[in-house]
Amino acid sequence: MRTIRTRKHTAALGALTAVLALALTACGGDDTGTKSAGPAGDAASAATSTDGSRSDDASKTTGDSKSGGTAQNAGATKAGASKTGATGGTANAGGNTSDSYAYKHPCKSSDLSVRVYPREGSATQHVIEVNNTGANSCGLSYFPRVSLGASKASDHSGDITPAVPGGLGGAPAYPVKPKTAAIAVIDLNPGGKNGVTWVDEMNVLPDGDHMANADTQNFPLGPDVKVGDPKLGLYRSTVAEAVSSMQSAGKS
Repeated sequence: MRTIRTRKHTAALGALTAVLALALTACGGDDTGTKSAGPAGDAASAATSTDGSRSDDASKTTGDSKSGGTAQNAGATKAGASKTGATGGTANAGGNTSDSYAYKHPCKSSDLSVRVYPREGSATQHVIEVNNTGANSCGLSYFPRVSLGASKASDHSGDITPAVPGGLGGAPAYPVKPKTAAIAVIDLNPGGKNGVTWVDEMNVLPDGDHMANADTQNFPLGPDVKVGDPKLGLYRSTVAEAVSSMQSAGKS
């Protein structure tokens, strides 16, 4: 009978030990690292959740940036769309530059600047340059009115006038745009002969058709000038063209 009780007692102890082991396992009482695995997994999960939130926020931010960029581009486009204002400003600043306007609006002496200087490469030719300093185009006569005389003479009825091209016609005036020049060339002695020596001044009226004689400007020619059968060309845009026109002067 004693043997049977011992066996039952041993079995009871074994059963109790097993129960205690199970209880300890359920409470995570071992030191194998299993306990920390749970919070690590939770931390990873939390980190993943946080990153996901940041990603969502980043996506929202990116979306907002794109929207902002689009808005900015739209704003830039709108700002660039002020072409009408820019064009209007240019038109106002530049004035009217059409030839048709120039035909109806003769140049005023106050809007012109006149220069006379020797043509490079020639001993007898001079360039007459009439610059439009005004804001609008204006019209000049086909050629300037020019006379050659003595600066100290009291009577200019004997001044010499150059020959000009014949057969004129076409446009009602020579148009000059703002900030550009009308150029004419005069040859004081085309043949290079012994001309008169008393001439020391050139008198230039830019527009003989519309300007008063009081608008005539005087330019000294210097000493030792010889004038013989002078020729004057039409207004042109370049010196070369003006020379070609001058060479046809006196021909009908």
